[in-house]
Amino acid sequence: MPGIKITGLKATPVNIPLEKPMWWTGGHYPGTSKTIIEVQTDQGLTGLGEAPSVDVLTTILHMGERLIGADPLDIAGCESLCVPPWQIVQNTDDSSVVKAFGAIEIALWDLRGKASDEPLYKLLGGAVRKEIPFTEYFAFRAGGETSPGEVADYCLRMREEHGATMFEGKLILGDPKLEIDTVKALRAALGPNDMLRLDSNMQWSLPSAIRIFREIEPYDIRNYEDPVATFEEMAELRKHSSIRLSTHVPDIRRAVSLGAPDYIVTNFAVLGGIARTVRFIGACEAMGVGFWCYSGDAGIATAGYLHMSAAMPWITEPSQSLFRWQVGDVIEGGPFRQTNDVIAVPEGPGLGVTLDRSALAHWHRHFTENGPLDHFHDPDMPGRFRRLPLN
Repeated sequence: MPGIKITGLKATPVNIPLEKPMWWTGGHYPGTSKTIIEVQTDQGLTGLGEAPSVDVLTTILHMGERLIGADPLDIAGCESLCVPPWQIVQNTDDSSVVKAFGAIEIALWDLRGKASDEPLYKLLGGAVRKEIPFTEYFAFRAGGETSPGEVADYCLRMREEHGATMFEGKLILGDPKLEIDTVKALRAALGPNDMLRLDSNMQWSLPSAIRIFREIEPYDIRNYEDPVATFEEMAELRKHSSIRLSTHVPDIRRAVSLGAPDYIVTNFAVLGGIARTVRFIGACEAMGVGFWCYSGDAGIATAGYLHMSAAMPWITEPSQSLFRWQVGDVIEGGPFRQTNDVIAVPEGPGLGVTLDRSALAHWHRHFTENGPLDHFHDPDMPGRFRRLPLN
């Protein structure tokens, strides 16, 4: 589409609550707050993007002003209008500009697909798979599952109702024995074949993690995410267990240097957008570090995950999923829900999703009336923040 120009950018903060708050290392996790981006053009096309937080809202709006008149198909040119030298902002300045532009860049790729009338996965080289696997999620939840047996029963219900055989979850109450007992209950209920992955959000000290890994290793844990706070501690933990490790910290060099973790799990905007994620995954492949996608989004970022996972052969593991617990999102027909562990990649142009204006207004109103959702509230310690490790 020749001559297309950006005429404006809208950024809307929204809350996306979960049906029940789950316990994580910081306290109660009630849901997520996101920034929804619309990049408007002079030819009537609008690109959709999503930032993983609302703290970059002002930066996104300032970048939108700089982008007016720019060619949205010239993504490198748009980046040069918005982001100072990459190495500087990543290391000595404020890397929030990377996250802010990364969210806009997703919208630019959506525009590129709409301009060419092609789904994003084709722009990324074509699909190596069309059915994209995601795990179900389990956790200790306020008003929900609070014991090993209840967590196991919940997972059994997900298998019976939705054909789930892949499960990941947080067992975060700072009690090693409770985690060990829950793993045993899950494996007893699900049998030997279903996938079990754990995510600890750095809750354990190294001695506690060594103890827990020794106890749970016989129960075939596929992967354990951020059991401890540093790559160095993970490397030491590796000496005591063969359980694979993953992290949300996207530092390939340190992972390769230390031999742990084995996988990186993150959001595309954090990496700087779609194009930089493709390069990041290529670097992971070259260095033998696995990759899968983050969870807890408003539908637009999820569509990006689906297309990226369709096009990247290196993404062989299922990505995380909180879909079942989200009470809404901002796309028509959302939230995505997996059946038999998979979701089909959208086939429409660009990201293949359409903004639900009513839902966008509803969840924006939730944000304006309640403020951003607080991930760090511990009802047992009102007004105070937790310290790590929990045990």
